[in-house]
Amino acid sequence: MTELPALSGKVALVTGASRGIGYGVAEALVARGDRVCITGRGEDALKEAVERLGADRVIGVAGKAHDEEHQAAAVERTMDAFGRIDFLVNNAGTNPVFGPIADLDLNVARKVFETNVLSALGFAQRTWHAWQKENGGAIVNIASVAGLSASPFIGAYGISKAAMINLTMQLAHEYAPRVRVNAIAPAVVKTKFAQALYEGREEEAAASYPLARLGVPSDIGGTAAFLTSQQADWITGQTLVVDGGIFLNAGLG
Repeated sequence: MTELPALSGKVALVTGASRGIGYGVAEALVARGDRVCITGRGEDALKEAVERLGADRVIGVAGKAHDEEHQAAAVERTMDAFGRIDFLVNNAGTNPVFGPIADLDLNVARKVFETNVLSALGFAQRTWHAWQKENGGAIVNIASVAGLSASPFIGAYGISKAAMINLTMQLAHEYAPRVRVNAIAPAVVKTKFAQALYEGREEEAAASYPLARLGVPSDIGGTAAFLTSQQADWITGQTLVVDGGIFLNAGLG
C-alpha cells in the first residue's frame, strides 16, 4: 500500500464496502486522508478490506445493512472510534432476482426494498442524530441508472433505486442547510455484484457505451469523494449519472 496522506480530520461511514463499489469509495476517501468505517456481511472479507485500506485509520463492522441493530452498532462504533461522522455513503444493496415483475415474489421484493431503501434511510437517520444534525456533513446514496428508466429483467432493483433517488431529494430537503444529500447513478460497473450483466461478454457489453468500457469501482469512488468535498458545497438533492455515456444512446433507436 502506498504512503497515506495526512489525516483530513473528517470521518466517513461507508456501507457494503468490503468489495466492489463500496470498497472503491472507501479507498478514495482514505486516499484523501479521511478515516473510515466500512460495513459488510462477511467478517473475513471485511477484515481483509480493513487491512488493505489501512487498519490505522479504517475500522469494520460486520452485519446486514437492513438490520436495525447493525445500523446502530455501526454508527456507535464509528463515533466511539473516531468521535464524528461527517460523511455517510449508502452503498449496501441487493438484487436477488431476475425476471419480469409480473412473476415477482413479494417476499423477495420486500427484501430488496429493506436492503436498498430502508437501510439507507435507517443509516441516514442514525447518522443525523449521532452527529450531522448539530455539526453538518454530507450523504451520498449509490443509486443506479436502473432507477431512471425501465430495466429488462431487473425491475425490482430498478424500482428500489428509483425510490432511493426520491429518498435522496427528500433527505436533501429536510436536512438542509447543514447536510447535503446527493446520489450517484452508475451504469454497469465491473464488480461481483454486477457480474451476471457482463460475464463472458464484456467486450460486447462495453461496445454499447460511447466511452467503450464498463465502469470500475474507482470511477464511483472518485465521484463520491467529489460529492463529499468542499468543491460540491452548493450541490444537494441531485443524482449524478456516471454511466460511460450509455444514456446518450437511449433516444437513438
